[in-house]
Amino acid sequence: MLKYIADKEHYTEVLSRCGSVKHDLWIATADLKDLYVGMGNGRDAEPFLAVLDRLLRRGVEVRLLHAKEPGENFRQDFDRYPGLWSKLDRRLCLRVHFKIMIFDCSTAYIGSANLTGAGMGMKSSDGRNFEAGILTDDPALVDAAADHLDTVWQGCHCGRCRHKHECGDRIDKEQKE
Repeated sequence: MLKYIADKEHYTEVLSRCGSVKHDLWIATADLKDLYVGMGNGRDAEPFLAVLDRLLRRGVEVRLLHAKEPGENFRQDFDRYPGLWSKLDRRLCLRVHFKIMIFDCSTAYIGSANLTGAGMGMKSSDGRNFEAGILTDDPALVDAAADHLDTVWQGCHCGRCRHKHECGDRIDKEQKE
C-alpha cells in the first residue's frame, strides 16, 4: 500500500489507526496540542490521550517525540490519565520538525500534519489545516522512517547539536553520565 493522504484523511485514515495498534506506536511531531477524537457513537469526543492511555494499559509501547512542551489544556488532560505518567515514553527535541507515525513496525505515516486538532483532528473542513502525507506499508519506507525517528529518539545527534544549550530534556549519553 502507498496512499496519498490529504486534509481530513489524516483523521479518518491515520489517527483512526492508533486505537487498533497491537504492539508499538511511535509518534513524532513538532507541535502537540489537546487533540480530541470521536468515541464511535457519532456524538461524543474524548482526548486523544485517552486512546494512548488505553493502549498503554493493554501493554502497547507508545513513544511520543515532540519539539516543544504542549499547552495548558493538554497538560490538564494529561493529568487525568495517571497511566501516562509512568508508561508513556515521551521525549523532547527542539529540532524535531518531521511528522511520522509508525504502527506496529509495519505501517508508516510520513507527512506534514502535527498532532493537533487543526492538523489531524476533528475540525471541520473550514477549520482544519491543509495537510499532505503518505501512508504506506512498503517495508523500505517503513524501515527508513522508523530508523530516522529512532536515531533522534536515541539521542544520536545530541552530541553535535547546536541547540543543546537550549534543550531542557537532553537525551544524549554524555549528558546522562
